[in-house]
Amino acid sequence: MNYFLKILRFGLPYKRFAFLNILFNILYALFSALAYVAMIPMMQILFGTTPKTKVAPTYEGIGQIKNYLEGFFNYKITQYLEQDSGKALLFVIGMIISLFFLKNIFNYLAMYFITFLRNGVLMDLRNELYQKTTSLPLYFFSEKKKGDLMARISSDVLELKHSFLSILELIVRDPLTIIFSLIIMFSFSVKLTLFVLIFIPLSGAVISQIGKSLKRKSDSVQKEQGEFMSLLEETLGGIKIIKAFNGQNTFIKKFKYSTQRFFDFSNKLLNRQNLASPVSEFLGIVVISVLLWYGGKMVLIDQTLNGAIFLSYLGLAYNILTPAKGISKAYYNIKKGDAAALRVLEVLEAKDDMEDVANAKDIQTLEKEIRFDNISFSYDQNKVLEGFSLQIKKGQTIALIGPSGSGKTTVANLLNRFFDIQKGNLTLDGTPINIVKKKSLYQLTGMVNQDTILFNDSVKNNIALGNPKATQKEIEEAAKVANASEFIEKLDQGYDTLIGEGGNKLSGGQKQRLSIARAILKDPDILILDEATSALDTASEKLVQEALENLMKNRTSLVIAHRLSTIQKADMIVVLNQGKIVETGSHKELITQNSTYKKLVELQSL
Repeated sequence: MNYFLKILRFGLPYKRFAFLNILFNILYALFSALAYVAMIPMMQILFGTTPKTKVAPTYEGIGQIKNYLEGFFNYKITQYLEQDSGKALLFVIGMIISLFFLKNIFNYLAMYFITFLRNGVLMDLRNELYQKTTSLPLYFFSEKKKGDLMARISSDVLELKHSFLSILELIVRDPLTIIFSLIIMFSFSVKLTLFVLIFIPLSGAVISQIGKSLKRKSDSVQKEQGEFMSLLEETLGGIKIIKAFNGQNTFIKKFKYSTQRFFDFSNKLLNRQNLASPVSEFLGIVVISVLLWYGGKMVLIDQTLNGAIFLSYLGLAYNILTPAKGISKAYYNIKKGDAAALRVLEVLEAKDDMEDVANAKDIQTLEKEIRFDNISFSYDQNKVLEGFSLQIKKGQTIALIGPSGSGKTTVANLLNRFFDIQKGNLTLDGTPINIVKKKSLYQLTGMVNQDTILFNDSVKNNIALGNPKATQKEIEEAAKVANASEFIEKLDQGYDTLIGEGGNKLSGGQKQRLSIARAILKDPDILILDEATSALDTASEKLVQEALENLMKNRTSLVIAHRLSTIQKADMIVVLNQGKIVETGSHKELITQNSTYKKLVELQSL
């Protein structure tokens, strides 16, 4: 129930729809009870037991409303009966039709307004989940599978619609239907109603026992759905490799294993859930049967109850059983929805250890330097940097080289504050990076990666990602500087051409030049190039290298490269090995020494 209340807070912006739903549910519950009461006059006409009332009753206040209404209907029916029995029957039938019509109109209006609340909560939940997902630090995504996160935003939220949010339709309507029906039943016979009430808690206790394991079973279903969605996401992302290595059978087996587990868990969950309906229906029939026996004695033997009233009473008793069944189903849904709510709230309430501190500073430009001071960093127990110190002055180009795993990309990640520093200090113009507002830090930096990340959108929108307000002219100028304008203009729709998922309609060199144009348009003070040319052929590399040189002009740049020919113009080259700096100097300085850098250059020139 705690999860239920946390989810319901998303309904506050739609409370007007909740109030309207409650209003029409009250009216529905009232007219639902009155519709069965209206059956009494018709049965009295059919059995010839209508009380003869010659004088119209006098209204004596709300306390006597039952006697007044009963007297008024008897008076009207008596009048019709004296004229024509058919008219009396038509009057009663018209009244019954009117009450059932109003009952169903109010039911529709209640469902009409709750629809806006349910779908509004669904929309806001997904929006907040997506917003939270984009704001969480990178280490969160290393612990969670992408497919699992997708399952939480899609299927888990949808499960809440069918479980928690469907209860909103029942939370007022069904209890009120029971209450109004019981009030009228007590007015007919206190003794008989108390007899009925003995059996309702007993049946409720039986139903609650069935639902105890639903949360655990539902949790298994939701987790397994996340597993096969993760596998599907991996398959679609690596389909080329799967085909190239003839690995289809391996992945098909994995997927079939996951879906088999989902099949087994779902069967157990649904079979337990489906038990609710037949059990509650059987218990309802037991209650009705006992009621027929006990009430029948009151009519036929004791003669303390009118037959027409007893038949209407049976209708009201059945009117209680249907919402009681709905409440038991709602109980099942709460148990089933608990698992989905927990998974959704786990993301919404995930702690962000890298949020801006209270006194965070807004830095607009880099004025002097970036300084790494005695920094150590580990991924879990794997130490990547140890005692790393480096000064990058404004306008300098610093190149990082070294074998894979030497810590080059980690330096870039720390500068972007994708991870927090564990030991040491990293400052921008003397300000520790952890007290710089993340938004202003990301505005200061621009990245061009080895794995070019583009989006299934137009060329124009991909370039303008970091500067959405840029004009068409500015976008075209950025593309020109990035050596991308020539191939863009040859595309079918030029800058409005959709480039496909991940830019799969473009070549590697074209994608890289688009990412450079994106960085140029953003105009960052600090530029980070992470293996920006390593995956390109010679012809593409030449064009991209020219674009990168244009991009690095008058900027503070940190360049990570395997191809040493691309960093010879750097102001300083830093050689890393096992997380430590082993050499620093310009290309000329290092090449004249018997350095590690010189050996690497000689190896690449072979």
